[in-house]
Amino acid sequence: MLKLARENWLAIWAKSSFERDVYGSRLFLRDVVVCNSPDSVHYVFVERHENFQRKSPQHRHALTPLLGDGLFVSDGPLWRERRRVVAPVTHVSRLAELAPAITEAAAERREQWRALANGPAPGPLDVLAEMGHLTAEIICRTIFGRALGRDAAGEVVAAFAEYQAHIGQTDILSLLGLPDWFPRFRGPRVRLAARRIHKVVDGLIADILEGSHGGEASLIRAMSEAKVPGTDRPMDRRAFRNEAIVLFMAGHETTANTLAWALFMLSQDSASAERLAGEVREVLGDRVATLADLPNLPFTRAVVEETLRLYPPVPLLSREALGPDRIGDRPVTKGAIILVSPWLLHRKPGLWDQPDAFIPDRFMPGAPKPPRHAYIPFSTGPRICTGQHLGLAEATICLAALAGSFRLVLEPGTQVMPVARLTLRPGETLPMRLTAR
Repeated sequence: MLKLARENWLAIWAKSSFERDVYGSRLFLRDVVVCNSPDSVHYVFVERHENFQRKSPQHRHALTPLLGDGLFVSDGPLWRERRRVVAPVTHVSRLAELAPAITEAAAERREQWRALANGPAPGPLDVLAEMGHLTAEIICRTIFGRALGRDAAGEVVAAFAEYQAHIGQTDILSLLGLPDWFPRFRGPRVRLAARRIHKVVDGLIADILEGSHGGEASLIRAMSEAKVPGTDRPMDRRAFRNEAIVLFMAGHETTANTLAWALFMLSQDSASAERLAGEVREVLGDRVATLADLPNLPFTRAVVEETLRLYPPVPLLSREALGPDRIGDRPVTKGAIILVSPWLLHRKPGLWDQPDAFIPDRFMPGAPKPPRHAYIPFSTGPRICTGQHLGLAEATICLAALAGSFRLVLEPGTQVMPVARLTLRPGETLPMRLTAR
């Protein structure tokens, strides 16, 4: 099982895993408990958040070299302090300020695709890589500003891909009971990739806070103006760096995977693809959507949400019990690993009609809502993703620009299999052929 998990977390689940509510076992010296019902998710992530707020050792050790004490891996007073600084920066109220960068980048990518489609006999396009570059440009422009972000995107996305490819997916030492301070081996490629990202981000922050781009709208500028709760001082430079990388990782890789999966699903469902394109033509003509257009694109948004259900970007959420507890009828020991898997929960029979089918209409206005805590692509409770509204807006604008303007067909002979490492990807590449509508 551990060998499978190192390659792909999704490979360890049996068919019965999707159907059960709360279950577990002992793995070496650790208890592992899987919560796969709305009630148990509510208990762990909301009702007993304080006891289950710490990320699992595997999660912490996989991300600390890159994120330091960033919001993803911190807990306790430090997490509360950072959350109170970062949450307002990515709040839905800032969408109007940040959305123009999304529309701009989506329009540029659409023009690049048009040039390819109209060129001489274009070959297959790696849509996964394309979405990675698009969302990296968007998140760099929103974090660092539109002028600086264009130059940083390529370097950061390449280094992050290297980091994800080589970081360990399991933490055997913690399962054997060894403490956090015991050294974990990390290969030179992991350390080099982390240093590359740190160097680029440090330089960009310095340019924003000290250089000529200080007046440009960006999340870093907004964070620099926010004060640490209870003080009149901002976060220090290292904290800026760590939280900027958190925002990049949350806003780049996850949205890229969602867009790639959505374009793949539409390539397999011509009726939904034509319905989306018709909605885009009716609402936008040949424009690229702005924030004001999103209420008029309900089906495009529903395609994004159904994609998030079937292929949640973070398919496994893990916690460590800070003290003994009980989840339903199951006792929980201190130090136990608690797993909540949107991959399982979003496909659970009984919670969803035809759980493995792609049915965007389940997220259209007026459709019955799923049970609370049955749909958690952005997690839930106090640690819910602060950028969920920004991510949904970004995915909807980009999908309308691309799926509304092109037909995409999977390259013949390609088998698409979901692979989960840090995030859920459609394999390593997604070759597709595009034609302009």
